[in-house]
Amino acid sequence: MPIYLPELNHDLSYFPAVNTALAEPDGLLAMGGDLNPERLVYAYRQGIFPWFEDGQPILWWSPSQRMVLAPGKMHISRSLRKSLRRQNFTFSINNAFAEVIESCAEPRGYSSDTWITDTMQDAYLQLHEMGFAHSIEVWQEGQLVGGLYGLYIGDIFCGESMFHTVTDASKIAFIALQQHLLSIGCKLIDCQLHNEHLASLGAIEISRDTFINQLNSQNTTVQQQLWQPQTLVLDLLVLNLIDKTKANT
Repeated sequence: MPIYLPELNHDLSYFPAVNTALAEPDGLLAMGGDLNPERLVYAYRQGIFPWFEDGQPILWWSPSQRMVLAPGKMHISRSLRKSLRRQNFTFSINNAFAEVIESCAEPRGYSSDTWITDTMQDAYLQLHEMGFAHSIEVWQEGQLVGGLYGLYIGDIFCGESMFHTVTDASKIAFIALQQHLLSIGCKLIDCQLHNEHLASLGAIEISRDTFINQLNSQNTTVQQQLWQPQTLVLDLLVLNLIDKTKANT
């Protein structure tokens, strides 16, 4: 059955009210517009994000249930802890943002498609230069083997994508992210959509209204000083603060 979607225009701050998003597919709110960094920042501040594949119009989403994780509540399995101790990883923040997003855009083994189009990469590179988008990098013997990127809007980190070329490197990047977010007082990680992998790491679903209320209560200024390019050393004392009560073996 055909569906009607509002189409965005030249007004970079215009989006339909999020409670008008479709129930099926859940959260589809609008189409069109562009990926102008100003529009993207405004969207994230309203709990809206773009998600589309190459060849599709730009689609904007605000799902009824939002997958989130509070920093420090990640479930770290015994096997992941062993992997962290066994592998000779080093970590950094914002030292290789372009390489991370390019690696995240590579097709996965289960699909030849990617939603991180060239246009989207260009837009998030601009957001990085503006101080909104950030990356965590995992290195092994000088090679980038894992990482993730997202936006820091106020005190919420909006995760976008992660990758790995070595077993567990993306999960370990998520651990490194946890440590940094705990150190800067981040309140919430937005994981956007439900999937079983995120659930296994401790992410839960909250309602759109609850998420929007938390988003609106946060400071929305750019906080570049919290994300200066740097080497990150994992602190096992900090990691011990991360919830282990439901760790998988």
